[in-house]
Amino acid sequence: MSRARQPPLVTGISPNEGISWTKVTIRGENLGTGPTDLIGLTICGHNCLLTAEWMSASKIVCRVGQAKNDKGDIIVTTKSGGRGTSTVSFKLLKPEKIGILDQSAVWVDEMNYYDMRTDRNKGIPPLSLRPANPLGIEIDKGRFPQKDLESLFPGMSADFTSENFSAAWYLIENHSTTSFDQLKTAVVNLKKQANKKNEGSLAYVKGGLSTFFEAQDALSAIHQKLEADGTEKVEGSMTQKLENVLNRASNTADTLFQEVLGRKDKADSTRNALNVLQRFKFLFNLPLNIERNIQKGDYDVVINDYEKAKSLFGKTEVQVFKKYYAEVETRIEALRELLLDKLLETPSTLHDQKRYIRYLSDLHAPGDPAWQCIGAQHQWILQLMHNCKESYHAVSCQLIRKIFLTLAFSTLSLGSALLHSPMLDLDSDVRPSPIGHLSQTASLKRGSSFQSGRDDAWRYKAPQQVVFVEKLTKLVVSQLPNFWKLWISYVNGSLFSETAEKSGQMERSKKNARQRQNDFKKMIQEVMHSLVKLIRGALLPFSLREGELRQYGGWEMKSELSGQWLTHVIQTVRLSSESLTALEIPNDMLQIIQDLILDLRVRCIIVTLQHTAEDIKRLAEKEDWVVDNEGLTSLPSQFEQCIIHSLQSLKTVLDCKPGEASVFQQQKTQEDVCQLSIGIMQGFIDCLEQLSTKPDGDIDTSHLSVDVSSPDLFGSIHEESSLSSEQRLLIALSNCRYLERHTFLNIAEHFEKHGFQGVDKITQVSMESLKELDQRLFEMYIEFKADPIVGSLEPGIYAGYFDWKDCLVPTGVRNYLKEALVNIIAVHAEVFTISKDLVPRVMSRVVEAVSEELSRLMQCVSSFSKNGALQAKLEICALRDTVAIYLTPESKSSFKQALEALPQLSSGTDRKLLEELLNKFKSSMHLQLTCFQASSSAMMKT
Repeated sequence: MSRARQPPLVTGISPNEGISWTKVTIRGENLGTGPTDLIGLTICGHNCLLTAEWMSASKIVCRVGQAKNDKGDIIVTTKSGGRGTSTVSFKLLKPEKIGILDQSAVWVDEMNYYDMRTDRNKGIPPLSLRPANPLGIEIDKGRFPQKDLESLFPGMSADFTSENFSAAWYLIENHSTTSFDQLKTAVVNLKKQANKKNEGSLAYVKGGLSTFFEAQDALSAIHQKLEADGTEKVEGSMTQKLENVLNRASNTADTLFQEVLGRKDKADSTRNALNVLQRFKFLFNLPLNIERNIQKGDYDVVINDYEKAKSLFGKTEVQVFKKYYAEVETRIEALRELLLDKLLETPSTLHDQKRYIRYLSDLHAPGDPAWQCIGAQHQWILQLMHNCKESYHAVSCQLIRKIFLTLAFSTLSLGSALLHSPMLDLDSDVRPSPIGHLSQTASLKRGSSFQSGRDDAWRYKAPQQVVFVEKLTKLVVSQLPNFWKLWISYVNGSLFSETAEKSGQMERSKKNARQRQNDFKKMIQEVMHSLVKLIRGALLPFSLREGELRQYGGWEMKSELSGQWLTHVIQTVRLSSESLTALEIPNDMLQIIQDLILDLRVRCIIVTLQHTAEDIKRLAEKEDWVVDNEGLTSLPSQFEQCIIHSLQSLKTVLDCKPGEASVFQQQKTQEDVCQLSIGIMQGFIDCLEQLSTKPDGDIDTSHLSVDVSSPDLFGSIHEESSLSSEQRLLIALSNCRYLERHTFLNIAEHFEKHGFQGVDKITQVSMESLKELDQRLFEMYIEFKADPIVGSLEPGIYAGYFDWKDCLVPTGVRNYLKEALVNIIAVHAEVFTISKDLVPRVMSRVVEAVSEELSRLMQCVSSFSKNGALQAKLEICALRDTVAIYLTPESKSSFKQALEALPQLSSGTDRKLLEELLNKFKSSMHLQLTCFQASSSAMMKT
């Protein structure tokens, strides 16, 4: 596990002071791994994340916002490192009020000149110049209300450039506390400013004084000469001379100053043109600057310059300005198209989308770029989902085609090797046995993240549908959050402002969002429907209509997915649902996913139970006929463990997550699960019947063994290499007895523990079926064992032409009865060897059959002689006393009827003889009759 990153540390900021919106460069350590890792940036307590531009892990550029605190820290917050610290601080300066003639390092909007007298903005022509303080003394604002001044001077104004200027209003407003001496100084300043206006005219006069003086001297000389001569001749001559002198002077002056004046006019024209270019170079250079900034990606600079140009020259009537401003509009229109293309380009991050939307909004782009982006994002997500399906279809088809071609042209051995290659398992059911491979289930369970630690081998083992569903859900979960957050930003107006400030853009955005709420809801529902139908097409194709199946289905399914893979898919879809719910998407939009999860859970239970039933049927192949001390094989335990493991594999499926309904809420599901459960139980019962009734040659008993502590009277089990059909019946009966008393009850408890419905019905039907099988097997075994014994009684009684009417005095129990007892003992030994618990049941039925037959034979005798009656009573009593421990009401009744059919013994001698012969019989066969004594009594008590 990688070590967590250190928190961000700010060690420098340049500049370290400035006014609001000053562009600063922040330097430090661990400032994030990328733009998406930066989640917070505050300067003096103001959120500056909107303008932040991540450059590297040690450098961030942003603009300072309008913070309330004058001085504060720079705090950087990242996903990887959390909230950071700062070793430096930034000082926020208050902006100075700059006059129109004051020098400034930043651009000042001349159209919104700040009027210090009214403390408000007032639009004036940009070429209008005026001094900020005409009196030249310190301004001391008074506390007079504006309304009072307006009432004292109606129709007047304190603006000294206004036609209705009132000097008294101006002095009261700006110099109400100024001293008289300062006002005198102000008068002197006003006079100086007035005198400066005449300096230009006086300079021109001073430069031509010599010329005027020469002309004056010439005229005086001429006037004196005329007075002295007093004649017309002289007057005419002098007049002509004067005119000639003046003409020569004029021509000489023109010749001398022609070039100078021309150069002056040209210089003035050039100077004026340069002044215009210098003063309006912003507009003339703006088209080129816009192109350069667009290439560099400095869209903020372009937008600021455009806003400035629009405010200054948007309504100009000057043709040259119109021409250049039209070029600016052309560049801005191209920028709008460029930004719209970038906005609709996919894939794109949420940060970039918001940035482009704000740019387009600031550029007053037509239409609604935010809604266009939402629509494009919606179509892109749908396209990604269908592309995901098509890519897996193509891979699956190519793989199947490659496999078939390989199998067609390979040898048999190569084909056998390919069958074990992992590539062939892509579409196959890799379901392990619930008994031997249940441990693999844990590896398929997923944690709280989609990034699991599985290696590439898992991809080859997993079916294509499972890998497709995981990739599809991962795609939706990765794309839908940004789509949803974009809509939320569109609804609350944060696309245009990160603060709570009201603006026309925010209001228009909220209004548009209200109008398009239903359209967006349809978009989300379309994404959810596509997701659900694509998953259904891959896993539950039978749940789609024919038209939907052609669009969303088309998977080549050799066999249905196992319950373990379906459990894995359910976990994947559940995690996706939890991720989408965390976005606070309304539940009605996600209900279709809950319906899908419910259907997948039901299908998983059905498939798991079906596969369990198949595994139960194959348990017959695993019967090794190894009997334990209780007369049981491993089959009942395997059956119970198989069901328990199957139910445990369904635990996560049966458990209801928040918002999920019970899997058994539908009546049809309850009935289907109940029938499948009954089928599983019935399948195992059929398995027992099949094993117990197989021909001898079909049973593999090479592993046969018995409990070494069990008595083996005849050694037949060890000597024979195979089990007889009677022994298999006994083992099956022993298993049935254990199933009835333990296994079925344990399974019923597990069913109830896991919330199964109709457990009583499952148990009742299974018990009835089990008892029927038990009875059939028991009757079959009794038929095998009791019929030969019963059939040997009559021939044995009448062997040697024995006649009840004419027989000798009894000397003991005849051999036929001893042989019958030996056969009964053999049955006892066989049953005892397999299961001690079955001895009373089997022996009681055998004794019933023998006693019934003996009673029938006695009742069929027409008459007895005295010796015959004594012989019959001896044999009946000997048999009854020997098997007394196994007598039942039926067998007792049979013995009673047999004795009643005999004549009564009248003499004491006969009764004494009878008692002696009985004792002799019991003494002589004491060893053989031991099985009917103490140990058997203990079994009867149990």
